[in-house]
Amino acid sequence: MLNIRPESAADYQLVEDITRRAFYNLYMPGCFEHYLVHIMRRHEDFIPELALVLELDGQVIGNVMYTKAKLQAQSGRTKEIVTFGPVCIEPEQQRKGYGKMLLEYSFDKAAAMGYEAIVIFGSPANYVGLGFQSCKKYNVCLENQKYPAAMLVRELKPGALAGEKWFYYDSPIMNVDEQAAQAYDDSLPKMVKCWRPSQEEFYIMSNSFVE
Repeated sequence: MLNIRPESAADYQLVEDITRRAFYNLYMPGCFEHYLVHIMRRHEDFIPELALVLELDGQVIGNVMYTKAKLQAQSGRTKEIVTFGPVCIEPEQQRKGYGKMLLEYSFDKAAAMGYEAIVIFGSPANYVGLGFQSCKKYNVCLENQKYPAAMLVRELKPGALAGEKWFYYDSPIMNVDEQAAQAYDDSLPKMVKCWRPSQEEFYIMSNSFVE
């Protein structure tokens, strides 16, 4: 039986552990995502109502967390939006549709709360099937006016971003202190760091832009 529910304080350590297992060696040798989970809940941009866990037969196997972000139009007006991450599923339960189910549930909840758009950084192969499109199609760019290939947008309210050029600003919590993150990871039970092809894929995608 599958169940999606709000995260509780009793889930905090479990969610952190799942995040570490899911991300370790995926984008770099080791990972920092579990450290972000560790510090995110104390930040003013964290959205507790959108911190959700997915249970399979009563056992938590995945989670998603959201923070506030901002779009500023070239005309000067601003729009508070959301971004999610980390989002993860236990490694042995991946590729079974659980992540998609969890995210689609969270999209409906975010829309019901009045948020009009989501901007994320991720692989298009993972998110186009969930309704995300290139940021260029919505005229959403970074402050330097570049359109990263990995920056993806989904409108929760159709037409919410139409007619404007938007500059994206995420929460300061996303600027992880890598030294602090590494020190935190070093304090935990050791996991073996190694190279995987996914790390090169991440590097290429993270340094690519849409013209």
